Amino acid sequence: MADITGSHSMILEDRSRLELTGITDVDRFDEQEIELFTRMGELTVKGTGLHINEMSVGSGKLTVEGDISAVIYGDKDRKKKPTLFGRLMR
Repeated sequence: MADITGSHSMILEDRSRLELTGITDVDRFDEQEIELFTRMGELTVKGTGLHINEMSVGSGKLTVEGDISAVIYGDKDRKKKPTLFGRLMR
């Protein structure tokens, strides 16, 4: 199993595909917004027609596809009760 406490990165391709690593938890998602937690804190992805195309619990990788309009970091130190995805990542 890969170490999810390692680095965090993101690659945005043509504002339509976002590849993320270092994901520790997915809080909620719908077609307009995905709220998740990374090693670097909270992260919100906004857009239209968003969907999670790939998700690897073991490695902390996540791929989002759709019309991506914003990627916003939030509080780095916020502690949150883990969701199902977060419990699976342990």
